This record gives sequence, structure tokens and C-alpha cells, in this order.
Amino acid sequence: MANIFTELANYRGLFLMVIVLGLGGTFQFGYHISVLNSPSPYIKAFINETWMMRYGTPIPHETLTLRWSLLVSVYSIGGLVGSTCSGYLIGRFGKKRCQLCNCLLPIASALLMGLSRIVGNFEMILVGRCLAGFYAGLGINIHAQFAGEIAPRKLRGLINTSGPLFVTLGKLCGQIIGLRELFGTETLWPQLLLVSAFLSFVQLVMLPFFPDSPTYILLDKGDKEGCMRALKQLWGDRDHQAHIDEIMKDNVSSKMGRKMSVLELLKDPSHRYQILVLIGLILCLQLSGANAIYFYSYDVFQEAGFPQDQIAYVSLGVGAFEFVSAMICSLLIDRFGRKMLILGGYSLMTLTLSFLTVTLSLQDSYSWMPYCSVFLTFLFIFLYGAGPAGATISTCVEIFSQVPRVPAFVISGCFSWVGLYILGMVFPYIVKVMTFHLRCSLGETLKHFCFLLFMAFIILALLFVHFIVPETKDKTIAQISQEFNKFNFKKQKQGVQSSGISVCTQHHTVRTAFSECSLSTRL
Repeated sequence: MANIFTELANYRGLFLMVIVLGLGGTFQFGYHISVLNSPSPYIKAFINETWMMRYGTPIPHETLTLRWSLLVSVYSIGGLVGSTCSGYLIGRFGKKRCQLCNCLLPIASALLMGLSRIVGNFEMILVGRCLAGFYAGLGINIHAQFAGEIAPRKLRGLINTSGPLFVTLGKLCGQIIGLRELFGTETLWPQLLLVSAFLSFVQLVMLPFFPDSPTYILLDKGDKEGCMRALKQLWGDRDHQAHIDEIMKDNVSSKMGRKMSVLELLKDPSHRYQILVLIGLILCLQLSGANAIYFYSYDVFQEAGFPQDQIAYVSLGVGAFEFVSAMICSLLIDRFGRKMLILGGYSLMTLTLSFLTVTLSLQDSYSWMPYCSVFLTFLFIFLYGAGPAGATISTCVEIFSQVPRVPAFVISGCFSWVGLYILGMVFPYIVKVMTFHLRCSLGETLKHFCFLLFMAFIILALLFVHFIVPETKDKTIAQISQEFNKFNFKKQKQGVQSSGISVCTQHHTVRTAFSECSLSTRL
């Protein structure tokens, strides 16, 4: 613990910048995921009121469901657009300027949602929600890349996990703000995005006082003195020449220009397995069952006997538990490594899901069994946050150098947002289909057996991480790239080795013939 406080003192500029980045970056993503859950009945009532004002009749149930689904899903669509545009915007304007402009969008989104009830226009919420997705998608990519470039090697894991940490903090704040004691009421719900707008305004004021990425200053602007000043502001007034030499070495070894498109990255053979690992790790997170647990947690708490008006507070406890687990991951990742946290987390999550399936199937058999299900739900969220959630993001940042990292996170963002959208739309149907078939075959409702599907995905994830994903702890970009090159150029190396053996054989034959000829001449 004393070592942690020492690092905080030595790198206080760095930690302050990470906090400022997080407020307008990944915090926004988590906040908008959870903030509309509690006041959803009031928003649906407002949609009905708007329909009544326009057409004079109550809105049909199917139309209301469609509009609400559109309101929820348009966030993912905006996030996908923002994440896809991040590569071009960051390459054109730089990370710091992009984030400063991105700070203005939450203010516009809050104004649209805040004025929607006064104007009596539901579509304003829709546009505001789409804007929220856009700046969340852009902010996540900027935060992850910025954090990866400003962190020293010994604190790289801690700084990289600040992204997931602020996501969980955003979820928790969204749950708290959405409570009926605060803004989750019929009259105050239009002001729900004021917190998001206020924090973005704080970032807009504070971020200009911090430097741009030292790597960006050195490589893109060619300003060595500016890079040294940025490092001293973030890392303290010490000699940082060794780090500058390391940046230059990694840049020379990468042998590429200062900009790279997504298509160029996909065609580049030297990053083939890095892209495979990136996509595989993102899919592992999406299919691990964490979203399924959130989806089913309401039923678990209801079966445990919690009153319906108290379930929101129990869910708040889940959010707080996830935030604590993300903090623990940040403290452990530089000690135990990324791969160990991912493997350990997925292994224990598999056991937890198996026990949860058993306890849910025995809900009606024992009075104390529902409380076991609640405990296992909390445990699963803890294991997910303390292991794979944070370590995966850190690994994805560290396996790419600065230039390919920009298009790599465009690919990562596309898979994340599309996966979030598809899983949110498809998972309820998976539960419904499995429930129907199990009811037909067993004569009872056993929808919790859908967790067996996620257990299978987690086992596949364990095999993938164990055999393919390298450990990136305490390694430079050059060292990590060298490990991946064993896979990227495996065929070429085999060809070179075969060619080398042939050349050596021919050389040996020539030398033997020459020796025999020399011997005969002497004789």
C-alpha cells in the first residue's frame, strides 16, 4: 500500500490526467447504459402523451414497444458510428483536440433531452440518445489510446484499466442518479443527462492544462523538447531520455508511416495474429455471460424475496460491487499480469455459472436457495470485473504500437458495439426459445439453463487465451511484436529454414568437391 501512495506522489500529473480523461471518456459509456433503467416507465408515459397530443388516441402497445426499443438501440448505433469515425478523426486532428470537441456533444445531448418535455417532442430524446452513443463510442477509443501512450511501462496495466474502472463508475452513478429519490421521478427525468453534461464541461475546462500524448508529440510533431516537457509534467521532473529512446526504437522497428487505415491494417501480415487476438478477446467478453447475468438479476432478486420496490437498491449493490472489483483489478494487474487475471477470472466464472444453474433449478426446493443465487450473482460480477474486464482492455492496448493502434480500436469498437446491440436484441429470444423447448421436454420452466451456453463460450475463451494470447506485462512493443511474429511469419520462417538447409547442403557439397580436387592436385 505504501508503494501505491509513493507512485501516486511521483506520478500525480499522470493520475490527474487519467481522471480528467475518464470523466469525458469511458465514464459516459457506463453512465448512459444504466441511467434510463429506473425512469423508463415515465419515459414510456411521455411517449404515450406525445402520441395522444398528435393523434388524440393512446399509442398502440406494439408501437410503444417499437419506439422504446428504438430509443434503447439507437445508443448502440450512435456508438458504432462514433467508434468507426474515431480512426479518421484521431488521425486528422489528434486525440486531445478530438476529445475537446467531443466534450461539446454531451451538453447538446442534455439540452435536447431536457427540453423534450417542454417542447413535447419525443424525437428530441432519440436524437440526444444517438448523440450520447456517438460521443461515448469516440470517447472510449480516445481514452484507451491516450492511456496506453501516457503510461510508463511499470504502471501500464494500472493506467490501461482506468477505462473499465470509469465504465463501472459511470454505471454506478447512472443507477444512483436514476433513483426515484433523485432524478428518477416523473417531473425530473428530463434532467438525467445534466450530470453527463457537467462532467464533460469540467473536462473541457481542465484538459487544455494537460499535454498531448508524448508519443504523438515526438513522432507526429517531431518535437523532442515538447515530448520531454510533457513527460516531466506527467511523470515528474526526472531524466526521461531512456523512454524517448525506446519510443524511437519501437518506431524504427515498426517500419510504417505515421498513419494507417483499417484496410491497411487488415492487409498487413505483421499484425495478422494481433487482430485475431483483439477480435477474439472482445468476443470472449461479449459472450462471457455478464450481460446475461444483468438481464436475469431482476428475476434472481425477486425469487430471493426482495420486494419489487427494493430491487433497484439491490441492483445498485451489484453496480457498487462491480466498481470495487474494477479497482481491485487495477491494483493487481501489474503484479500478476494480464494473462493470469484473464485465465483465473474465466475459470472461476465457469464454476460460478455452473453453481448458479444448480441453485436456480432448486429455487423452490429449499427456502435458503434463492440467497445462494444472489450470492453467486454478486460473485460472478466480482470475478468478471476483477479479471477479464480490465485485463482484456489492457492487453488489447499493449499488443499494438501507436500507428496501428488507431485502426485496431476502430475494429475493436465495431465488434464491441455490434456485439452489444446483437446480444441485447437476441438474448431475450434465446431465453424464450430455450424455455419453450425445455418446458415441452421437461414440463417446467428452466430458462436459467441458458447459462450452460455461456459456460461453453467461456471454456472456449480459456483455450483461446491459453494457447494464443501472450503475456504483455513488463514488455516493450518490440518484444511483444517479436512474440507475435512467430505466428505471423511462421510459414515464411519455415520456408527460409528449408531454403537455408538446401543452401547449406549445396555449400557442403561444393566444399567437399573442392577438398577432393585439392587433395588430388597435391597428390
